[in-house]
This record gives sequence, C-alpha cells and structure tokens, in this order.
Amino acid sequence: MWQWITRLYHQLGSPKWFMQLTDKWLPWLIAVTALGGLYGLVNGLLFAPVDYQQGNSYRIIYIHVPAALVAQSAFVMMAIAGAVYLVWRIKMAAWVAKAIAPIGASFCLIALFTGAIWGKPTWGTYWIWDARLTSMLLLLFLYFGVMALQKAIESEEMSYRAAAILSLVGVVNIPIIKYSVNWWNTLHQPATLKLTEKPTMHIDMLIPLLVMIATTYVLLAILVILRTRNEILWHERKSKWLKQRLES
Repeated sequence: MWQWITRLYHQLGSPKWFMQLTDKWLPWLIAVTALGGLYGLVNGLLFAPVDYQQGNSYRIIYIHVPAALVAQSAFVMMAIAGAVYLVWRIKMAAWVAKAIAPIGASFCLIALFTGAIWGKPTWGTYWIWDARLTSMLLLLFLYFGVMALQKAIESEEMSYRAAAILSLVGVVNIPIIKYSVNWWNTLHQPATLKLTEKPTMHIDMLIPLLVMIATTYVLLAILVILRTRNEILWHERKSKWLKQRLES
C-alpha cells in the first residue's frame, strides 16, 4: 500500500504522468459529480422535510455548507502544496498551489454569499461582524493575497515562494474558522456535522447534505486537475513529450 502511494506521489509530480493519469480519472470524476449533484440538489431542495424552526430557508445549507467546507480544505491543500514546493522544489506542487487559489476563492465567495442569503431570514440581516463570518471573510482576503503575489512578482520562482509562505501563515485561520463558534459568543450556529456526536438532522435532510459535501469535494478535484493541466500545457509547451501528445 505504501509503495503504491509513494509511486503515485512521484507520478503526480511528473507533468507527463499527471496528464496521463488524469486522462483516465476525469471522465469518472465528472460522472460522479453529475450524478451526486443531481441527487443531492433534487432531494435537498425538493424532497427533504421542512425544518420546524427555519422553514424552507434552511435548504440553502445544501450549497452553503459544502462550499464553506471546500473553501477551507482548498486553502489547506494550497498550503501543503506550497510547503512541498518550498522544501523539495517540485514544480508541479507550485502549479497545483497556483491552480487552487482562484478555485478556493470562488468557493469562499459562494459560502459568504449563500450565508448572507441564509442570514437575512434567520438573523434579520445579511451581514454581521460575527466571528465565523469575519474569519471566513479573512480567508477570502488571504486567497486574494496569494493570487496577488502570484501575479505581482515578476520572478516566477519568487512568486511561488512568496505565495507559499503566505499560504502557510494564513492556514492558522482555518482552526479559527472552525472553532470560532465555540471560542466566542456568536450568532452563527455550531457545526451541523460532528465526528464525535450523533447528527441532530433528520436522516432525509442529512443524506442529501452528505452527498452534496462529497460531490463538491469531487468537483474541487476536477477543477484543480483542469487548471493544473492548463499550467502544464503552458510551462511544458516546448517539451518534446507534450508536442508528441498533442500530435497523436
């Protein structure tokens, strides 16, 4: 098992192998996303029971929660990729980190936007400087900062290093987001799903939510793969193997 993981790690670190492996993965990932998204959205938005407190307004959870979780996970992934680049100078890690930044920022924007829509009927306002909301907004600014460094610094290597360092520093914000509702008195409700506790949601509400979370993570993988492949096409455009691939 460990040998397989090590071999896969080295293959994904090679632009040529990455392209070949993801050629096989993408059709399956796309199919899973389409089926999972269809099931989760239809059941969550149309067939899940009405919440006894929030009515139908809670249904935005099927978009808001997956987007918020993926936005946080993507930042951690970006920081890990940045650390790999800083330590081992693997160029694929830098390209993956660069690919993740705008995707993670997009999911963060979706989470903030849907949270504002949900907040209006629940709290009576679209925005309040709540600890959870503020730390999520900070996450968006961190994404913007990483992207700005990637664009602003002329030296590509220096831009990768600067963005990686900011990612590693910014990852401290992730546990703040997660535990803000426990550390401070906030309007935001506690976590809907906890590994250590039995879910309080009705099973007909819970299953579509779990499906949507899993599907959104698969969507993240697809988007990262596609953007990384674009980075490979640009940086390896003069390589012999890529020319042969494009000609075949």
